[in-house]
Parts: sequence; C-alpha cells; structure tokens
Amino acid sequence: MLTAVHWQDNARCHTARSVCAWFEEHQDEFTVLPWPANSPDLNPIENLWDHLERVVRAMVPQPRNLAQLATELESAWLNIPMNTFRNLINSLPARLAAVRSAKGGYSGF
Repeated sequence: MLTAVHWQDNARCHTARSVCAWFEEHQDEFTVLPWPANSPDLNPIENLWDHLERVVRAMVPQPRNLAQLATELESAWLNIPMNTFRNLINSLPARLAAVRSAKGGYSGF
C-alpha cells in the first residue's frame, strides 16, 4: 500500500491532540513531514483569510448566526477584487527573497 505525504504548518488546529492522535492511528497511511516551529507562512490564502475577516467585521449589522455568517463569507469571497489576487501573486518573489534574506526566520510578511 502507498502512503500519502502530508505537510501542514504548526497552526493550533493542526497540532491539537485529537489531530495528532488521528495521524498516529493512521501512520501506515500518511507520512507527516516536519515543519519548523517558527517558519514563515508564505501561503497567500492566509492574506485572503485576513481580508475576509476584515470584511465580515466591518459588516453592519453583523451576521447573527452561522447560516448568515456562511452566506456573508461566500459573498465576500466571491467579491474579492481580481487585483487582490494579482497583488498576492506578484508579491511572492519579494516574499521569498525576504525569507531567504532572513535565513528562514521572520521576514516581515
């Protein structure tokens, strides 16, 4: 049987005991690669999550339940300007250069 390789950052939701226990129970199916403790996250989706959070927090009135929140998040996601995506893509070379310059440490991004 082939095992899948899984690589995830050290976000709390990925390092919760229940998640670690699940991967331990399924160690024959997955190989979890190590991730440095304070590594920079260069994934542009993190910036998009931040954008969505700011949009939702600015809503008046605020969503009152999970169904409203889901609707508002979907609407906010579908209305992210294309320029936001382009800017994130275009910033990647500078992000990588900053991480290399910081030798993998904090880069300011």
